[in-house]
Order: sequence, then C-alpha cells, then structure tokens
Amino acid sequence: MDLALLRTFVTVHRAGSFTRAAQLLGLSQPAVTGQIRTLERQVGRPLFLRLPRGVAPTTVGDELAHKVAPHLDALLEITAAAPDDEGSGTHSLHLAGPAEFTALRILPALAPLVTDGLHLRVSLSGDDEALAGLAAGHHDLAVVSVQPRDRLIAAVPLWDEEYALVAAPAWREQAGGPHGVRDHGPQLLDDLPVVTCDEECRLLSQYWSAVFDAKPTRDPAVVVPDLRAVLDCVRDGAGLAVLPRYLCAAALAAGEITLLLEPPVPPLRTYFLATRVGTLALPHLARAHERLLAAAQGW
Repeated sequence: MDLALLRTFVTVHRAGSFTRAAQLLGLSQPAVTGQIRTLERQVGRPLFLRLPRGVAPTTVGDELAHKVAPHLDALLEITAAAPDDEGSGTHSLHLAGPAEFTALRILPALAPLVTDGLHLRVSLSGDDEALAGLAAGHHDLAVVSVQPRDRLIAAVPLWDEEYALVAAPAWREQAGGPHGVRDHGPQLLDDLPVVTCDEECRLLSQYWSAVFDAKPTRDPAVVVPDLRAVLDCVRDGAGLAVLPRYLCAAALAAGEITLLLEPPVPPLRTYFLATRVGTLALPHLARAHERLLAAAQGW
C-alpha cells in the first residue's frame, strides 16, 4: 500500500473528519476524500462511516489503524531526521502542553536530556489543540488535562494539580478573618474583586462547584491569560483568585498572599502524559516519557 494513502487514512482516523485531516495535512478536502476512496478500493471494504458531522471508523478501519499507525509513526520519525543527524545520537522531541505547567514543571524536568543532546521543540496550547497535533504527528508528547478518547493515543496520569483560593493578606479581614469563609460560607467573598485567566472564570467556577456546591456571583475585575500574571495581580492586591498550589506556594510561604480557605478535600485536576500508540518504542521518546513520570513523583 502507498504510504501517503496510509498517512492520510491515519490522520482522518485520528481527526474524525475529512476537513480537519485536510487542514492538518495541508491538502484539499477533495484530495483527502479521493485518497480514502482509493484506499477503500484497495482494501475492498469501507473504512469510514460518513456522519452528518465528520466520520467514524468501521471495524475494518479501526483494525487497519491499529495495525499500521505505530509503524507509520516510526517510519515518519526516521524519514523526518536530518541527514547530518544520522549517527550523531541527537533527536528532536516535539512537546505540547499548557503554558504555566510546561514552563514550571515539564521543561525543568527535561532539561538534563537537552544537555545530553535532545533537541526540544515546545508548543504552548490547550487540550484540544495539543491532542489534535499529537494525533496528526506534529507532536510526540502532549500534557493534557483530559483523558484522550482516541484509541490510537495512549495516556497515563502524570500529576494531580491542587487548587487554592488566595488573595493578598489585606483582603482576609474583609473575608471574615482566617476562618470566616469556613464558618460562614462563600457569601463573605461577594464583595471581593476577582482575578482570572479567562472571561468564563473556569478555575473559579470549578472551585466553587467542588467546594461550595454553588456558582460564583461576581464577574471578573481582571482577566489576564496567564496564571503567572494572575498571581502577580493577586500579590499586588487586585483581588482573589483560584490558582494551582504549586504556582503560588512560594508566595504563600513568603506571606505575600494568603489562603482564604483550606477545604478538607481541595479540588484537583489530573494531568495526563499522552503519546501515539507505538511511539514509545523510540528510545529518545521513551527516555523523555520515563523522566517526566519519575520527576512527577517529587512535585
């Protein structure tokens, strides 16, 4: 079979859409459709069911994807290597993940591999973009906060991120003192300005739902799309925020900010380390994968 046809097939299988696969491959949608039809004629069976929105693989399509995808990924890895890299022991690793966690946890953990010759390329992106890039072969590793559903993507839990409700110390008395929120509920926070990284206040809403079984009542006073900048705003007294505990641990220890509540069970978000099935056979990818899992034990 033609490797180009198989690459298109695997991309469609992972993307679940001819349109999305065409975008990822840099082809027109008719070209992708034509290649899939050619492959279906060669196989003698339909590989996809056409749906109102996208496509779904048939049983034959799933079986073919599981057989060829790992080998195709390995071949693409080999052919993508530069000629002057052969025998040099150097490899490139393309990684995708959320900005703050990647900067403060992932990259420091991989730094020793870079000194050993690994060429690291990083994309800072959300879950959907990271998984789409991984499925299409643009990334080798993805750090995401959702369990991937694609059967050709393998994922293992990496780390549980704990969330903290914090503000500058001056706001604590307005919130009823060190035990005010615990004893009287979140209504004590109604008059405090809110700092978030998005208009939807996703972290704040998740915290309120998990801890108070309620929804926040305030619109954000400050929206800045970087949790490190949110921390700076909170430290400077702009208002309260929900932040990952690892991100604000130093500021808490220094007394620059304070916890407004310590719930018995703090809200958590699990990060997963995702790869395409079969690619951990590549030694440089396996080393990075193992190093991240080992480093996470000490986070």
